[in-house]
Amino acid sequence: MGKIISLVNQKGGVGKTTTSINLASSLGLLGKRVLLVDIDPQGNATTGVGIEKGGLSASLYEALLDEKTIQESIIKTKFKNLSILPSSINLVGIESSFVNKQKEDPTFAKFLQLKKLLDEVRDNYDYILIDCPPSLSVLTTNALAASDSVLIPVQCEFYALEGIMQLLNTVRVARKNLNPNLEIEGVVLTMLDSRTLLGLEVVENIRSYFKEKVYDTIIPRLVVLAEAPSHGKPIADYNYKSKGTAAYLNLAKEVIERNE
Repeated sequence: MGKIISLVNQKGGVGKTTTSINLASSLGLLGKRVLLVDIDPQGNATTGVGIEKGGLSASLYEALLDEKTIQESIIKTKFKNLSILPSSINLVGIESSFVNKQKEDPTFAKFLQLKKLLDEVRDNYDYILIDCPPSLSVLTTNALAASDSVLIPVQCEFYALEGIMQLLNTVRVARKNLNPNLEIEGVVLTMLDSRTLLGLEVVENIRSYFKEKVYDTIIPRLVVLAEAPSHGKPIADYNYKSKGTAAYLNLAKEVIERNE
């Protein structure tokens, strides 16, 4: 049975989608069967693995509303062991769509739709990674209800802890009301500029707060990591010799070691 991990941080620009794409790809390179689920209406994880959103006949949106099956909506990418459940701009209106569904069917559980979908296919994968939007919306709530654990990317900058307490409180509420088994998978530090003293201070602060939950691997701030998604490729396929490739492969190894 595959482990379902949500990558969550309501603060934008922390490297969440970059980590979702490259961790998923790296797990695939290490021989794990991976499904990347893009629940962000912006769809950056979808385009980041080379999928053109405009031509999709089925996506997460249709699957959530039971208009398509999840099997019809999943796309196998050209990258090793990596499939994606793609996003759609229609997800912007998913809240109102859910309201309409509830009017038609009072038993429709809007916070459990993603869980219902992923339970159908989780045996087909070793890891299912959910790239969440930078907000605590109905989509993020669906992800928390469906997940075994939460992985939190935290940028190495001054306001790193801002909003983290709110996020942890949201996890507690989800655990109480929807998913009592939800755990913190880990915290990954991103965008470290090792030339600055501030970045290193933030690393120490995060590690003192989250302790062993923080991964040893730290993702450096690299231009090549920002370039790769615009070419529709994970960093390992865009530039295998990059320090970014090594970092995400090391992170993937840590994830595997912690789970196995």
